[in-house]
Amino acid sequence: MPVEILADPEVKAALDRLIDIARSDTGQSARVANFLLAWWNGDDWGHFPIADLFGVDRPIAADMATIFAFLGQHPGAIYADAFGYRDAMADLVEVWRVT
Repeated sequence: MPVEILADPEVKAALDRLIDIARSDTGQSARVANFLLAWWNGDDWGHFPIADLFGVDRPIAADMATIFAFLGQHPGAIYADAFGYRDAMADLVEVWRVT
């Protein structure tokens, strides 16, 4: 995977903000966690209901759109792990999926 793909500062900043929100305890946190975990492994951690977009603020939706657009512009599978977020994603599983 080319380094320039992973060094995209707009995507990295959006992902940083989304992970911070998913780690917090707000009404939007669960929706953001759903989005991130569906990207990471939807078969195991659930899918992202598109209606969840109705429940997030515009800047959060914009960050989700940044990630979505990035993924659509690059062939092959790119996951949060590629940006160095494997541990953060595993933490989200512990918080939002493991009971």
